[in-house]
Amino acid sequence: MSAVTAAALGVWNFVVGDDWRAAIGVVVAIAATALVATSTVAAWWVLPLAVVALLADSLRRAARAGQR
Repeated sequence: MSAVTAAALGVWNFVVGDDWRAAIGVVVAIAATALVATSTVAAWWVLPLAVVALLADSLRRAARAGQR
């Protein structure tokens, strides 16, 4: 494996990790923040709201998996 491939896989593993849904959620939250920032509305609230929603979803899925 080349150094470039190993580095790319390491970055992918760091960003996505165990939960690809959370990684996609973070990308969507950053994009939503950028969109809100282009308007006249303050954008500071988008990321904290997204973090709470993503954490709740992750905990819900983990709890459901633990019950099986």
